[in-house]
Amino acid sequence: MSYASEPSSPGSLRRLTNRNTNRYSVTALFSMAAEHDVEVEDDLARAQKRLRELKSRISAQSKKNFVLERDVRYLDSRIALLIQNRMALDEQNEVERHLEEVDPTEGQYLDDRKLQQYANLFFLLQSEPRHIASLCRLVSLSEIDTLLQTVMFTLYGNQYESREEHLLLTMFQSVLSAQFETATEFGSLLRANTPVSRMMTTYTRRGPGQSYLKSVLAERINSLIEHKDLNLEINPLKVYEQMIDQIEEETGTLPPNLVRGVPPEVASANADVQAIIAPRLTMLMEIANSFLLTIIESMETVPYGIRWICKQIRSLTRRKYPDATDYAICSLIGGFFFLRFINPAIVTPQAYMLVEGVPAKHPRRTLTLIAKMLQNLANKPSYAKEAYMMSLNPFVENNKARINQFLNNLCEVGDFYDTLEMDQYMALSKKDLQINITLNELYNTHSLLLQHIDVLSPNDKQHLRILTDELGPAPAQVPRKENRTIELPLYSRWETPIQDITMALMSENNVTQNDILYMETKSIFVQLIRSLPGAADKRPINLPAIAERAATTKDATLVRKGIKVKEMLRELEELHIVDRKDDYKLMQEEVAAELVHLGNLREKVVLETRSLEAVYKTICDHNSYLRSQLEQYKAYLQNVRLTAAGKDKGSAPVGVITVGGKEKKSAKPTVLGPYRFTHAQLEKEGIIVESNVPENRRPHIYFNITSPTPGTFIIALHYKGRDKAILEMDLKIDDLLEKQKDNKHLLDLEYVQLNVVKVLALLNKVFRSK
Repeated sequence: MSYASEPSSPGSLRRLTNRNTNRYSVTALFSMAAEHDVEVEDDLARAQKRLRELKSRISAQSKKNFVLERDVRYLDSRIALLIQNRMALDEQNEVERHLEEVDPTEGQYLDDRKLQQYANLFFLLQSEPRHIASLCRLVSLSEIDTLLQTVMFTLYGNQYESREEHLLLTMFQSVLSAQFETATEFGSLLRANTPVSRMMTTYTRRGPGQSYLKSVLAERINSLIEHKDLNLEINPLKVYEQMIDQIEEETGTLPPNLVRGVPPEVASANADVQAIIAPRLTMLMEIANSFLLTIIESMETVPYGIRWICKQIRSLTRRKYPDATDYAICSLIGGFFFLRFINPAIVTPQAYMLVEGVPAKHPRRTLTLIAKMLQNLANKPSYAKEAYMMSLNPFVENNKARINQFLNNLCEVGDFYDTLEMDQYMALSKKDLQINITLNELYNTHSLLLQHIDVLSPNDKQHLRILTDELGPAPAQVPRKENRTIELPLYSRWETPIQDITMALMSENNVTQNDILYMETKSIFVQLIRSLPGAADKRPINLPAIAERAATTKDATLVRKGIKVKEMLRELEELHIVDRKDDYKLMQEEVAAELVHLGNLREKVVLETRSLEAVYKTICDHNSYLRSQLEQYKAYLQNVRLTAAGKDKGSAPVGVITVGGKEKKSAKPTVLGPYRFTHAQLEKEGIIVESNVPENRRPHIYFNITSPTPGTFIIALHYKGRDKAILEMDLKIDDLLEKQKDNKHLLDLEYVQLNVVKVLALLNKVFRSK
């Protein structure tokens, strides 16, 4: 009898069978059913329930983070205009609307007829991925992010459920095929910023991809960024500038042979610069090698979907460009795996929740150089813009064959078409398909379908056209407050859900009724042994005794199953499929094997749960970080409004109001603070990133923060026992937000360097409610 492995591992599904009459798909189905038996309440069932709930929470939280990241990106661009005082009042209102929370009491509810029509439409879109695949190619770049949110995190939002994952990958295959069909030149494939490339990047941000990045890269990146002062800059121009800065600082003057503003070739030729760079090159190559080795050794943990996309890229390239070399094909695979997946996490680990806060200046530059080296290794390197990177070419040459082998091995995964068919049967039989979707996601998808319906469904007899015609025009987007999430059940307009899965599979797989009887008997015995205390520990398994024990318990369900399985066992004996004389040896062995498989499965479930609990915590922490950024924007908007409230339609300066046409000074603003923080407090919170204050003096240092007017702050550094501050800095919230927008993460207070994002959060926390 064959047993299916976990549905998430399509490459490892087939096992040897010792009953020739049994068809693979049906036996796998029964085994899948045993793995997810909701009627059994043992350790495995409880562990699986916990894992299912955890996966569901990760999927839901991933979507929330994706939406928040989009909001933060949008607000980043709008706040830039506010900073420059170039935003009209109606635009300020639009920004404010982006910060509103959903109010379930606001807005309209869908009526039952509309709900049913959308249920039919989204069932069709989910189960026939070609429609979404075509739509993703037709929409503009400005529309793709919203559509991808719906596709990746709603329509196929259960990121750990094999059916939805496989349907999503089927859609990817269609999109990639079309991209290769229309490609005009090999070099531009998958590299331009297109809806397809955005789709591939968004896919890597789902739960499994994030889990992989954390498990593989987090430890290595964290050990690197601990060395805050390790400077591995190899750009000769920058090294030269840093060198003469240091000489001038130490001696107070520069020798005549060292001048500022030299061209790159002069900096490169300087013997001292060469001497500084040489050991750095060696160290960079050692670090890059350690990253590469970690990635190569992690191949078995790369998410199946990522590997399957790599496989499609290789397959499509071979078909479209039969003369392409293995080197050229691997550069395309590497373009996806490294450029879209690995490298963004190395360059900005804080955005991928791999590290706490923003790395210091030197490690940040080192990580960028490592990512460039890996990219050059995966792609054909071009040193036209950065000639100094050519000195790292030995790393590329020494590892080229190794990386090509790794990229080819990535592609060696099985397909999922057999299991997808079974998953579809299972889903239809359960009749509980549903998605959680916002009204605006519904209406936006509806609107995009109508815009492109003539291409998507040219024939008015096609299912998609019938459903969109019945729905009529797409409703307008609702205000953010009214954009509630609804539970949308999915069911087909044209197919009756399968009532009896086994009968449906029998008709397609030449399986006899005797085979079904045998498998169902075995399945019930497995259920009973899992449900009866101590039954799983006794060997050999006494099947008649198990059936009798179940039939005589006080549990009505077990009694019913016990009586039923006794009758089924008798029937199998009459058919000469099993024999009482050998204690039903065939059935006994297969039940024992299934229990062993389920026992191993429990260990895997427990391990996976532990791993995913860490992922869930990280995702929740990232959610808190994103929310704190939105809170900063809220505070900033309030400050803008407060400051603008004292103006007379822009004619009078800040702080001046007009009364009867004459200027009059406004009331003196209330000074807030000072609020006191110790050096240790700010260091613990991660606000102080680097400190030049000697260790023994830090306990005597404290900071006073005051807000003399809305949006303006003074940070004063004090030494205990002295009345006057050692240093004061005037800050405007505009300047901090501008630094954040320009990715300038550090605020230099001479003695200490502060984390800009965390300073904003602190100011927001301290002064928002004052």
